Amino acid sequence: MFKNLNLGALGFEAPFLKTVQLAKVGGFQGVDLNPFEMNIILRTKSVNEVKGMLDEKGLKPGGWGLPVDFKGEEDAFQRDLKSLSVIAEVARNLGCPRVYTWITPFSDKLPFKENFELHVKRLGIIADILEDHGCVLGFEFVAPKTSRVNHKYEFVYDMDGILRLRDAIRAKNVGLLLDCWHWYTSRGTLDHLRRLKGKDVVYVHVNDAPPGIPIDEQMDLVRRLPGETGVINIVGFLKTLRDIGYDGPVTPEPFDKSLKEMPREKVVKKTGKAMDKVWRSAGL
Repeated sequence: MFKNLNLGALGFEAPFLKTVQLAKVGGFQGVDLNPFEMNIILRTKSVNEVKGMLDEKGLKPGGWGLPVDFKGEEDAFQRDLKSLSVIAEVARNLGCPRVYTWITPFSDKLPFKENFELHVKRLGIIADILEDHGCVLGFEFVAPKTSRVNHKYEFVYDMDGILRLRDAIRAKNVGLLLDCWHWYTSRGTLDHLRRLKGKDVVYVHVNDAPPGIPIDEQMDLVRRLPGETGVINIVGFLKTLRDIGYDGPVTPEPFDKSLKEMPREKVVKKTGKAMDKVWRSAGL
């Protein structure tokens, strides 16, 4: 496993070169890539030159977000599919095959069965395209109960549900984006994690939860830095991932509004220190 930076997960944006510099400043070992930006950069630089920029800072490629609207109208889905092969090939050439997306835990239009079938069909098509380019796809479940209330139809929202979705797709290159926040708010246990194999996990998010709030009342976009409050057992989470053989990026995603009020570089340093602390505590 390696400590990985996605600047957007901290609430900031920056071009590739600046992001690489910030990752080094924060003591990270990897950085997510934006394949669209990479495609533009590769018009003037070679693949080896881009890889060299990462190597110079001692960084690995982390992952990239799936740029396909598979939840909406068919026209939008087909439009996005047209560019996926190009983007996936860019990512493969850069040594960044890990792709991730999240599954909405409800629908106001489709009952569970119809929604499940739609996800299986569309994500299966996406998985096939990605497999052609040596890429793997991780699905993130969104667990907080507060994210599902006041919606017409409940959908997949925990690890068991996401594994059923993965199995229904029947593709070898699909697995989980495992977020300790959603693991916690789904009342997941370390035993749940131990059922997995390293190859089942494509990508990982870490964070913590604000104290004094019952699990069912936690709000998805109100979190804390990894290890900040101790509400989530992040040490046990990381140790178990190590034990099952996960070897990919571990990316902080605190969704803490107070961080946005701080200078970007200071936030990256603070987040890096939080990651270092939980890394040491987990013996990594």
